[in-house]
Amino acid sequence: MVVDGIADETGDIVDRLFHALADGTRRDILRRCVRGELSVSRLAAAYPMSFAAVHKHVAVLERAGLVTKERRGREQLVRTDPDAVGRARRALDELESAWRARVDRMSGLLAEDDDGGGGPRAPDLRENTTKGPDG
Repeated sequence: MVVDGIADETGDIVDRLFHALADGTRRDILRRCVRGELSVSRLAAAYPMSFAAVHKHVAVLERAGLVTKERRGREQLVRTDPDAVGRARRALDELESAWRARVDRMSGLLAEDDDGGGGPRAPDLRENTTKGPDG
């Protein structure tokens, strides 16, 4: 599959991207980090789960390339990568374009069939079929 110049060999990247975005907590972490970099411990304080669970969510986002982590002293700061969000948008745009092209082709085929495209024709049920042998 090619998504905006992303070939099959990087299909795993797109898969990781959408896997990461499929979880509501990860999307929320992404939104929080768009506003500015936050430490993992500060993020963990915002959720009713353990620090380790939040750290795992951040790791999924990092593997997908949606966030970057930087160690400053004892803190790990998380920052959203806006280019990765753009890649997700482009991937969705490509999928939309492919599906719209398919729908357009189907519409064209149906229009051809309605215009007498030469294929078998369904009987016209509006014709009077109750006439006797004498017409």
